[in-house]
Amino acid sequence: MSEDAQNWAEGILDILKEAVEGGTPGQGTAFLDGTKADGSGNHGLLATLDALSAEQASRDVHGSTMAGHARHTAFHMEVIVRWERDGDRGPFDWKGSFHPGQVGEEEWAALRDRVRTAYDELIAFARTQAAREADGDATGGLTGAVAHVTYHLGSIRQMTKAVGGGT
Repeated sequence: MSEDAQNWAEGILDILKEAVEGGTPGQGTAFLDGTKADGSGNHGLLATLDALSAEQASRDVHGSTMAGHARHTAFHMEVIVRWERDGDRGPFDWKGSFHPGQVGEEEWAALRDRVRTAYDELIAFARTQAAREADGDATGGLTGAVAHVTYHLGSIRQMTKAVGGGT
């Protein structure tokens, strides 16, 4: 691989970064609407969650809440690291990871911090694996993270329309 070539992990992490952090201001994106050069119009998960109040995040929309989706998304990223790094095979309470779905302002701030921390830890762990030869476990875990985060980002972004919040 040439010095300029991107390793397999960084290629996947670029897409995960866009899903979680949004597009790089003023640059093209792979799938989200581009973030404007001034930083506005960021449609990544973190910016989307930060634009919501605890009350909005706690509102039931067709049987779930945005707080529940955020909690579950953080849990999923945490499990990927536990699975890959620690060999923890569960059992995992996937259904319970959506609860509680209602949060107060302090809980909402803590939950948004949890999402950021889970994302940062997943990125850091993935970078420790980048020198390895790509295999099904490593690529499956990371691409699963991308698919899962983008699914819940899409759900949350649609739910924001129902509660009149976000961007």
